[in-house]
Amino acid sequence: MAHLLGAEALHIEYPTHTVFESITLGVNEGDRIGIVGHNGGGKSTLLGMLSGSVEPDSGRVTRRNGVRFGVLDQSDDLRPTESVGFSIVGDQADHEWASDAKIREVISGLVTDLPWEATIDSLSGGQRRRVALAKLLVGEWDLMALDEPTNHLDLEGIAWLADHLKRRWAKNSGGLLIITHDRWFLDEVCTTTWEVHDGTVEPFDGGYAAYVLQRVERDRQQAAVEAKRQNLMRKELAWLRRGAPARTSKPKFRIDAANQLISDVPPPRDSIELKKMVTARLGKDVVDLLDVSVSYGEKSVLQDVTWRIAPGERTGILGPNGAGKSTLLGLVAGTVEPSSGRVKRGKTVEVGILDQQFSQLAEIEGDRVRDVLAREKTEVMVEGKELTPSQLLERLGFSRAHLSSRVGDLSGGQRRRLQLLLVLLSEPNVMILDEPSNDVDLDMLAAIEDLLDSWPATLLVVSHDRYLLERVTDQQYAILNGTFRHVPGGVDEYLKLREQQNTTISNPKQPNPTGSAEQKEAAHSISGPERRAAQKEASSIERKLQKLTEKVRDLDTQLAAHDQSDFEALGQITAERQHVAAEVDELEERWLELSELTD
Repeated sequence: MAHLLGAEALHIEYPTHTVFESITLGVNEGDRIGIVGHNGGGKSTLLGMLSGSVEPDSGRVTRRNGVRFGVLDQSDDLRPTESVGFSIVGDQADHEWASDAKIREVISGLVTDLPWEATIDSLSGGQRRRVALAKLLVGEWDLMALDEPTNHLDLEGIAWLADHLKRRWAKNSGGLLIITHDRWFLDEVCTTTWEVHDGTVEPFDGGYAAYVLQRVERDRQQAAVEAKRQNLMRKELAWLRRGAPARTSKPKFRIDAANQLISDVPPPRDSIELKKMVTARLGKDVVDLLDVSVSYGEKSVLQDVTWRIAPGERTGILGPNGAGKSTLLGLVAGTVEPSSGRVKRGKTVEVGILDQQFSQLAEIEGDRVRDVLAREKTEVMVEGKELTPSQLLERLGFSRAHLSSRVGDLSGGQRRRLQLLLVLLSEPNVMILDEPSNDVDLDMLAAIEDLLDSWPATLLVVSHDRYLLERVTDQQYAILNGTFRHVPGGVDEYLKLREQQNTTISNPKQPNPTGSAEQKEAAHSISGPERRAAQKEASSIERKLQKLTEKVRDLDTQLAAHDQSDFEALGQITAERQHVAAEVDELEERWLELSELTD
């Protein structure tokens, strides 16, 4: 495989610590590399050195001549006053970018819900992030580096991005470097994992599941030093091996070795024992939502929801952004009042909420961590053992040095873990976790999941982290068009339901500069069956265009490779190409007509 990029003896240090001593590595055609490691361990610095945005103190990075390298950083270079459309496709006319199937696919997958003419400064942080990702993906690159690309994407967006990256290049071509804490995404996309730790970069074959197996083997050899991490990762491996067959078949697990490693590891949690403990603390009545609806003004968010939450229930809530997940959790917590219906709450219910806004920390920003803990309970029961708040905090990855830090000075990941600790110390019997994996690295995610496995509480989780949802919950429910339904097939079933629901064509909702007022009015007046027929036809055209575009490229290759003196054969190929190109033009014109009808 051809070499794309190489790094030799890279060294970089900051005044307080050395990030990398001396690392040498390379990226070849066909590499799909996931980069993992502790927060602050140097992952983004590594990506910066490889892409050229960070200068190493010594060593060098070389690229093959002509390699086009596209980068998605944590920040972006979007201009505040430019529109969404211009930021993504530049000054291309509508018919130019709309005739490119790849651009249409990216826009449909990432920004179809954004107004095409909206300025960047009017967008939320998550919307801006999606525009930056779309801007990168519509380009032509031999090598791409993505720093946390799944941030601000929902489950469908993450699934779309994984599929796009798997199809973007032909086999054994193109190169991909990804920093992500999304373990499902790592397994789905990556064929190699680089672990950044202790100033080094250690390579592992395969995605996250294979990386776990290899790390367990490594840790077994260093048991005296790595005992805590070893036991945690063995439990993680046990869950992986007991999970869906597809999860372990991709990395080609060495089944015998894996089974031997987990032979003495119990299941992640004893559901029956947990339910007994929760019922003892909570009783049989938790929270019942009875025929509940919620509307804000004329907008209906939830319709006729009935949900009887059982003691010890561990449920994941699925739904696209804006579907009403936070509203549903607010009904359970008592912070949202229903427009109709009734919420019945058990007398002993104590709700603990981990939200995305760090609301528990807002009033203690100036306090030191040790002072915060001193005001809490002196001990809490975990897995039959009494732990002090400091011991529990250490289990969540804090060192003693962090106890002297002020809450406002903690990193995002540290604040998330302190927030979780405060929720746990309140000893709730109903826990609501809203995006608990934000800002948390892989090892800490495993530690949090391990803690939740034994926590005696009813657990309700909203997360776009598919792995975490499947790991800590036993069932999933989805909000679809305001209705609430059980999805026995979990995330896979939910994504299929959403795909059936969203049969709209891949087209952004931007004004059509060529459409008349009458045409636009007509677009709003077509019936439901007519709209569905138009959408179905447009989807069919999408598939045909993709095949025909590939055929044009194939004919171009034939023309370039053919004997230029064979005029008869060249004429036949040219005529066929003209015929196919004319068919492409005709289909693209029809596609634009349909986009006006269904926009």
